Amino acid sequence: MGEKNGTVVAGGNGKGDRHDQLDSPQFIFVDQDHSVYVSDWSNHRVMKWMKGAKEGIIVAGGNSKGDALTQLHYPNGLFVDRLNTVYVADSKNHRIMRWPHGATSGSIIVDGNHNSDEENEPDYLKGLAFDRHGNLYAVDFWRHRVQKFSIQLSPHN
Repeated sequence: MGEKNGTVVAGGNGKGDRHDQLDSPQFIFVDQDHSVYVSDWSNHRVMKWMKGAKEGIIVAGGNSKGDALTQLHYPNGLFVDRLNTVYVADSKNHRIMRWPHGATSGSIIVDGNHNSDEENEPDYLKGLAFDRHGNLYAVDFWRHRVQKFSIQLSPHN
């Protein structure tokens, strides 16, 4: 029989926007140092919780919802490379963003459907993954498909 009680490693202090809280977390990524990254959906941010931490730090977004390079709008899937660069599916902005370690703004690496019906453009992006060649795969939820993108990863990953 499996374990019934897990250990809280992020959040656990009720719904909210404090650094020790989450609001509708969606996806997680665990790095080699056992830090847990969480797409905090309703707070429009990505949080990093270092092993044993009582609160997280904002590593992407966190400036209310919006489409500026300092903002996210319902973040979903995420990936973190060896340089702690955060890649996040910014679902309501129909884009994938890259946030270098310590950055206060990100850059758009995949830009999708902004009020158009262009079938070739991504619409509502969710899960992310990279293959060993650096190709990015993204779940395009509303288009019922998975897309592959050739992008340049951050140097030295």
